[in-house]
Parts: sequence; C-alpha cells; structure tokens
Amino acid sequence: MEKLIHDAQTLFNVHLTGRAMLALATYEKELLSWNQKFNLTAIRDAEGIRVKHFLDSFSCVLAWKANPPARLIDVGTGAGFPGIPLKILYPFMQVSLVESVGKKAAFCQHIIEVLRLDGVEIINARAEDVGRDPGHREKYDWAVARAVAKLNVLSEYLLPLVKVGGMMLAQKGESGLAEAQSAEHAIKLLGGKLQQVIPLNLPGVVEDRYLVLVDKVHATPPKYPRKAGTPYKDPL
Repeated sequence: MEKLIHDAQTLFNVHLTGRAMLALATYEKELLSWNQKFNLTAIRDAEGIRVKHFLDSFSCVLAWKANPPARLIDVGTGAGFPGIPLKILYPFMQVSLVESVGKKAAFCQHIIEVLRLDGVEIINARAEDVGRDPGHREKYDWAVARAVAKLNVLSEYLLPLVKVGGMMLAQKGESGLAEAQSAEHAIKLLGGKLQQVIPLNLPGVVEDRYLVLVDKVHATPPKYPRKAGTPYKDPL
C-alpha cells in the first residue's frame, strides 16, 4: 500500500489519509473475496486492483483539479469504479452509482455498508432509463464512466444526466483520441462540447489512457436518451 500512497501523490497530487487507506484496504479485501464467487472484475490480484482500479479511479482528479464535484454520477460502475474510490477521497461528495447487473450493484451496496459511506446511492437500472428519470436528468455536476461503451454511445448515456454548466468525463483506453474526434457530432447533438483530452500513464500499464472531457453547454433535447438498447444498436 506504500506504493499506492506514493503513486497517488506523485501522479495526481492526491493525499491519502489514514482513514482513506483503511477503507481502500477493506475494499480490496472484499473485492478479492467476492471475486472468487462472482465474476465482478477480470483483475484478481491486489497489485492489479491498486493500479488498475484505485489509481485509475484517482486519475479523474486530473480533470477537476482542486474543484471536485458536489454531485457525481458514475454510469456502468461495475464493482464501484471510479465512484467509490472517489467517494473515499471526498467524503462530502454526493455519489450515484448506476449499474444494470444485479450482482455488481449488490456488491456496491455491500461495500457502502461495510465502509459506512453516507451520501451514496446505488441505482440498479439501465443508463438510458436513469437519463429519462426527472429525479436524475440534468441534476449532476459531473457524470463519469470508465470503459462502458464507445464515446458516441457513452455521450448519450452521460450527457442527459449533466446539468448545463457541468461536465462529462469518459475514462478511455488507447482509442480515446480517435473516439473523441469521431463522437463530436453526437456530443454536439446532446448539448455538449468537447473540451479537452488529457493523456495519462499508469505505472506498469503499457496501454495509453485518456480522460475525455466534455462541457455541457445546452440542455439535452427531450428525445434523448432513446430507449434502452437503442444508443448501442444505432449510435448517433
């Protein structure tokens, strides 16, 4: 865990408190244990969890720097990434985690209870349905997602959830730059404007990574998101 403390500080200027380290150690232990019964994540070793889940989640800090969101929604969170590590970093942040797979949503609920995290909501639903719900539509400062779908599809999941003046953040692999360019039409249609693409390297990970940042400049037209499954089958 010493390496995680060092890397978080060096790469992202993130200071991990003793309380945060205890929470992350518990999270890691629970994830390893649940992973033996349910296939929650392909990463099954402690080192992999620290770099490819925890550090990768912390990389979101590069996007908002010293101004973290008050309300964040994480779409397709899986086993809680990046939403739960970000909540551990920022205890005051209100976090909603969207996950359509029941066992993954159940694991997130379990972690929230074990770590006694307040102000976290688990939404076991499809992103398109959440984006049409008046309780969530255009209610968030930031919407984030990691490795969920291509950017033109992902924009239809995320942008309807972001308030005008807020931001969408997509954590992307090596196709991030190309996806950002080809998704500009979809982004514009949904009320967004591509702001920047931040390159990123994680220790020991060969693949390039990118943070794609999109400003929400206009309200999303009421017809978006389309019904569940349509954005994926028929991308904008």
